[in-house]
Amino acid sequence: MIEPMESVLAALRLSGAAEDAAAARFRRRAADEGLVDVAYSVLDSPLGPLLAAATPLGLARLAYLAEGAVDRELQALATRLSPRVLEVPEALDGVRRELDEYFEGSRRSFSLTVDPVLMGGFARLVLQRTAAIPYGARATYRDVARAVDRPGAARAVGNALGSNPVPIVIPCHRVLRTGGALGGYTGGIERKSHLLRLEAAGASSGGPAGRSG
Repeated sequence: MIEPMESVLAALRLSGAAEDAAAARFRRRAADEGLVDVAYSVLDSPLGPLLAAATPLGLARLAYLAEGAVDRELQALATRLSPRVLEVPEALDGVRRELDEYFEGSRRSFSLTVDPVLMGGFARLVLQRTAAIPYGARATYRDVARAVDRPGAARAVGNALGSNPVPIVIPCHRVLRTGGALGGYTGGIERKSHLLRLEAAGASSGGPAGRSG
């Protein structure tokens, strides 16, 4: 006897849901047992999809994704950090929540712990200073160079910012060229402009300061 199509489709949906649940249990068990060195998830944002990846020490990567870029990002994580990379969306729930709040305008600073494992020595120094630039404020490459005691290294500062593994959270978009030109940005000038407009609107709204921790 041939089953009605509705019954077949219902069975397939149940089968898919069971497989999803089993996969979620596997991911949680692997993470709980320390079998995952890098957990990742793809997050939605007004700027397009973002790949977020965390180690046990904190957020290590936040990448703007072009079409087909997920595999390249995962390969880079496996090469530079560990081959034990697994999609564990619940491990990135805190990152997802704080980014959503930021884009909604209710968060002005992040309380996320960042793992600097993908930052080189000079870049780490530059990014530490950049992380201190307040919401809605702007600095120049020259300002940051002076702040790290390298006043003639504005170009090197730009290169360090271009290597920022966690844009948005470490706000390299707040650093501009002397004179106010936007300069470069790892996600492209349109995204940098969007973030600056978002923060300018939030800083001048006169409303509540929003979440800061």
